[in-house]
Amino acid sequence: MSEGLQATIHFTVNGEPRSVTAHPLTRLLDILREDLGLTGTKEGCGEGECGACAVLLNGEVVNSCLIPILQLQDSAITTIEGLASNSTGRYLQEAFVACGGAQCGICTPGMIVAACNLLERTPHPSDDALRDGLSGNLCRCTGYTRSFEAVRVAASKLGKVAAR
Repeated sequence: MSEGLQATIHFTVNGEPRSVTAHPLTRLLDILREDLGLTGTKEGCGEGECGACAVLLNGEVVNSCLIPILQLQDSAITTIEGLASNSTGRYLQEAFVACGGAQCGICTPGMIVAACNLLERTPHPSDDALRDGLSGNLCRCTGYTRSFEAVRVAASKLGKVAAR
């Protein structure tokens, strides 16, 4: 990348307006971790295959290692840190811990981001919808069973909260 070429991009991260000046092809993952100090988003493969770096970009799950900042002008990004203020995100984080869905921690942020997106769209997912919703995330520790159970527990808890 050419050192001299820079772009200033304006976007929101977790509801806060941000501006970053960097090379236009700088990855969103690097901006989040290095420039904004949001280290909850992890780098796994760096090739868009594992989902560890998943964030929400305008409400859609994306792998931040594949998104150049040039594409972010006026976008809204939500990271794992931003989900802590969302009841779905909080319940998922608690359930991942309680169910053992968070072991080494590399896949956990991306898994929770994808699960949050799934539950926002499908509050009571079937097993097939659950597998599809988390299909872009690789986990070597849990065998997925514990992660799926965590999503089921969070969905159940959210259903109980909504019924009140």
